[in-house]
Amino acid sequence: MTSTGTGRTNTEFELRGVNHLALVCRDMKRTVDFYQGVLGMPLIKTIDLPMGWGQHFFFDCGGGNALAFFWFPDAPEAVPGVTAPKGLPDRGELLSAVGSMNHIAFDVPPERIEEYRDRLIAKGVDVGVLLNHDDSEFGVAKDVHDGVFVRSIYFKDPDGVLVEFACWLRELDRPEDVRHEPRTAADRTV
Repeated sequence: MTSTGTGRTNTEFELRGVNHLALVCRDMKRTVDFYQGVLGMPLIKTIDLPMGWGQHFFFDCGGGNALAFFWFPDAPEAVPGVTAPKGLPDRGELLSAVGSMNHIAFDVPPERIEEYRDRLIAKGVDVGVLLNHDDSEFGVAKDVHDGVFVRSIYFKDPDGVLVEFACWLRELDRPEDVRHEPRTAADRTV
């Protein structure tokens, strides 16, 4: 199942998905241990950057897509609540700064999401509750119903990157799926 509804085609560019998303880590070995060892993503390319700038490693995250990490010897430390959310969304934390990456979501099979949550917990990962995302006032439902469009779980990697396993439950092709007016910088409270 895909997230794109019928009739929505990019007429400007032939984009075929995400080639890779590049993040920054504090400890490349710890990052490899987590993404390859815990999440099972094969390490597919390693690069030592020229002039001692650091390293750039790539993991296969499925579907022809890659997740990449930079390691810089002089990278500034992360600032929770600025560079990424402080905690997990089901615990009331979602805010991050303009220009930051809030989270990365990996598509998983709907029938396996509960199993995957249990497997992560068994590996010692702190995982939030299984969320049924819908269009209700708070955006989540206790139970799965016709309006639930995606189910997901959230957890963090060793550097505090918010990671989501998500599974689509229906096509996003209903008129109510695109109904909100975009907000502007003038609407900001900061």
